[in-house]
Amino acid sequence: MTDNKRVPKRISQAVINSLKGGVVPRIGLPYIAVGRRSEIEALLRDVDVIAEGGASFRFIVGRYGSGKSFLIQTIRGYVMDRGFIVADADLSPERRLQGTRGQGLATYRELISNLSTKTKPEGGALTLILDRWISAVQTEAAQETGLSPDDPALAIAAERKIYAVTSSISELVHGFEFAKLLTAYYHAAVDGDDETKAKVVRWFRGEYTLKREAKEALGVNIIVTDDDWYDYLKLFAVFFRLAGYAGMMIFIDELVNIYKIPNTVTRQYNYEKLLTMYNDTLQGRARYLGIVMGATPQALEDKRRGIYSYEALRSRLAEGRFSRPGARDLLAPVIRLEPLTAEEMLVLCEKLADMHAGLYGCGRTVTTDDLAAFIQIEYGRIGADRNITPREVIRDFIELLDLLCQNPGMDIASLLSSDEFAYTKSEAVSDDAEQGFAEFAI
Repeated sequence: MTDNKRVPKRISQAVINSLKGGVVPRIGLPYIAVGRRSEIEALLRDVDVIAEGGASFRFIVGRYGSGKSFLIQTIRGYVMDRGFIVADADLSPERRLQGTRGQGLATYRELISNLSTKTKPEGGALTLILDRWISAVQTEAAQETGLSPDDPALAIAAERKIYAVTSSISELVHGFEFAKLLTAYYHAAVDGDDETKAKVVRWFRGEYTLKREAKEALGVNIIVTDDDWYDYLKLFAVFFRLAGYAGMMIFIDELVNIYKIPNTVTRQYNYEKLLTMYNDTLQGRARYLGIVMGATPQALEDKRRGIYSYEALRSRLAEGRFSRPGARDLLAPVIRLEPLTAEEMLVLCEKLADMHAGLYGCGRTVTTDDLAAFIQIEYGRIGADRNITPREVIRDFIELLDLLCQNPGMDIASLLSSDEFAYTKSEAVSDDAEQGFAEFAI
């Protein structure tokens, strides 16, 4: 277990402020990760398959605040540690899978902009990846041939290695042009031609809007478009593997923004694109590529507007007759998040209490009994068994810690027993639940 008392203050600050604001922190997740072990193990099994040349597609489904984004960011950290390139994007009205005004291309641009590696986890890693690939090729060529850096024969040996990579890629859809651009980047890097390097990177980012512009700048007659952007992600996945990485993982959250599209035809086009991506990964037409998408239950199951409104997807994704809450098939394409248990939430609050005390220097005044009382009240609210989410509990708890830190004379017991906080306790908790919490608090 990570020692929360030794968490660097910059990480503690990012974690506490993010959670207080209702968003998932981009750093520090291992310090506060609890539960979800089965879901993480299921997703990491996919990672092993991807690293061997396969592909995977998963939906993570849960209510707002249930931990979808948290799980996605946790897996993101795991796979970067395993040598994967990761890319993530949240869908929005401006970013979709398909659109008539460049919304699909906008999603591609966001993904490429957010390319991350273990050494550059904050995104913007495309140029770093390309430069490291070229440097690695040159180093390998020098080691294999024993030639000095000034020897012209070394450049020829390096070019052979570059050609081996580009030849493998050129056989794929749009691969010829992609390989041509990789070659152009290599020669520009060798010649110190930063202008051409920048043009190639701009093309890879999908920033050319006219074929004529790309032709004049780089001699290629195609550009990334709304219709074919996913094909280029498949090319990147293969290239990253050939460049020495384990593969590529794509994380797309907020799928609910497709559900919210008012136009039926536009919505169906997006679901059609989703089906294409799903079929590609499961049928072996994509390699070294994993896709994880986050959605709410309504965005998935609504048969009028949700993913299930597209029959081809519904028939592939609908649960069988045996899965039920508490016994879900985690090898299925859809992973449904169960609520965190009271015990898991207690552990999380323990971690946050230690982190908060270390960050603000208040000293930890919240005891285990206090935590148990807090969790008892939170989980005792009416409908908590179905509706409580980690986001709500964490928000309340950090507010409690803030108040205690700023007001040393304040009594935690009085805060927990206030009408504003405990107004539903007596109505919501059954005799059995009371007994369970009493045992839990001991």
